[in-house]
Parts: sequence; C-alpha cells; structure tokens
Amino acid sequence: MFSHVAIGSNDIARSRKFYDALFAAVGGKPGRDDPQGRLLYLHNGGVLLITKPIDGQAATHANGGTIGFAAASPEQAKAWHDAGAANGGTSIEDPPGVRQGGGGAMYLAYLRDPDGNKLCVMHRMPAA
Repeated sequence: MFSHVAIGSNDIARSRKFYDALFAAVGGKPGRDDPQGRLLYLHNGGVLLITKPIDGQAATHANGGTIGFAAASPEQAKAWHDAGAANGGTSIEDPPGVRQGGGGAMYLAYLRDPDGNKLCVMHRMPAA
C-alpha cells in the first residue's frame, strides 16, 4: 500500500544515531545518504526517508500520527524500544508489552524520536 514514509528532522546526524540503532535492533542496515542529503533506510521492502523539510521551515511532528514498524518477535520489539530509548528517543504510552486489540494480541512499544515523531513497533502474537 505504501511506497515510502518520509519524516522531517531538524538534525540529520542526531536522527542517524537514533534510527541506525532502531534498525540494527531489528536486523536492518545503517542509513545511507542520498544525493539530496536525505537519510534513507531500506528494510524488508519498506523505505523510510529522514529529511530536512523541503519548504525550509522547522520539522515538526504530526499530532495524532504514528509510524508503525513490524517486529519478528516480542524480543525483537523490546530490543527496538530499548535501542531507541538509549539513543535519544523517549518512551511513551504504556510500557512495552502485550495488549489485546480488535485483531488479537499484539506486543507493542512506543517511542518519540528526537524530533518528536511518534513511532510504534508491533509484533502480532500467535492465536491462542
């Protein structure tokens, strides 16, 4: 459904440290720079772009917006959360753990990145 997700950053170097740690926790590679100076992550068929806003204004986060990442296991989701919190992110919402939703049990963990963007990692638990 999505071709890519792009989020703004006011400090690309700070974002690189944070997102490199997140992607390493789920088996991804460090980000790379594209010719326009954006930071690019390619993982499991998805593309995440970190960029200074094109309009030259300050980057701000979306109120009500969340960017969701998939994890292969609860342990991988926890590693993602811990890596983000240790590299400039802020743990938000409830602590990481299993929650019941309309689609069954899910392991969820939430962070704000250093620019305030809301991120979630999710692992769908096997049906009981």
